[in-house]
Amino acid sequence: MNEKKVVWITGASSGIGEALVYEYASLHYNIILSARNTEKLTAIANSIKDRTGTAILPLDLNELDAMETKAEKAFNCFGRIDILINNAGISQRSLITETSLAVYEKLMRVNYLGTVALTKALLPYYINQKHGTIGVVTSLMGKFASPYRSGYCGAKHALHGFFDALRLEHQKDGISVTLICPGFVATSIAKNALIGSGQKQGTDDKATSEGLAPELAARKIRVGLQKKKFEIYIGGKELLGIYLKRFFPKLLHRLVLKSTVR
Repeated sequence: MNEKKVVWITGASSGIGEALVYEYASLHYNIILSARNTEKLTAIANSIKDRTGTAILPLDLNELDAMETKAEKAFNCFGRIDILINNAGISQRSLITETSLAVYEKLMRVNYLGTVALTKALLPYYINQKHGTIGVVTSLMGKFASPYRSGYCGAKHALHGFFDALRLEHQKDGISVTLICPGFVATSIAKNALIGSGQKQGTDDKATSEGLAPELAARKIRVGLQKKKFEIYIGGKELLGIYLKRFFPKLLHRLVLKSTVR
């Protein structure tokens, strides 16, 4: 068995996921890269092959029934998995009245059920090896809400409920769970966000384009996982929303209404 630590990163073909690949490659972790775009995964894996071992495992979170097979294949790549980072997902930019139920179903299936199914599939391996870290990239929208993101917020809030429960049930098995809550990070998340019809928005927004560099976000995530933090908050002034939601929810409501959220 290869004793080098292994990290499995979903959504590894771009944005925060790609930055996490480079972050862990710099520490010589063996890395399993998963996403739907195999071509991009191959290019990223080739760029780090002189620094660490890599394995490419195509993954679509919409395919719930495939997760047990994917977990088995992932574990067999290096004979162990130390860290799973559930990073893959999709966002939304549409008002509730304009959004079809099919869009809400897709947001829940990909962002919530797919992540739950993958984690449940890997869980027996973690229990058997008596250790394992689970990182879940949710969002600040998992802590409070915003217009144009109703389904996205719902799925991200659901992740917090499920993974808080998982932590409580499996701390005894040496499993740590960290919920990762980014604010604005300069990725393609806005361009790929679903509008009410289910099509991609196709355009960026100012707040996202001017957000934190993915490389900095990845470093904060890696350090937070190493420290076994329950939650990691990443961003700029939008982080204030976490504390306003807790102590001054009506003030947060007024501030969000006044802000540019699309």
